[in-house]
Amino acid sequence: ANNMEKYKILKTLGDGTYGSVVKAINISTNEEFAIKKMKKKFYSWEECMALREIKSLRKLNNSNIVKLKEVIRVNDDLYFVFEYMEQNIYQLM
Repeated sequence: ANNMEKYKILKTLGDGTYGSVVKAINISTNEEFAIKKMKKKFYSWEECMALREIKSLRKLNNSNIVKLKEVIRVNDDLYFVFEYMEQNIYQLM
């Protein structure tokens, strides 16, 4: 089973240059998340880890930065799962 299967997508929140962001819930916990799907295909984890986003997100974990929960790669698509915070959605675009 792929990790995306535990999430149910509720609605699209926005579309940015590099990806689109949806609001989703974890089916088993009902916790809300914002999930960003990158438009580019990624063929290896090395490629993913080189992303600017991942580098900056790993450094910044203060309270007004949206927290990255997990990174999922399915069929060369890359997804970032963030905790859902209404006021911070624009940061993800």
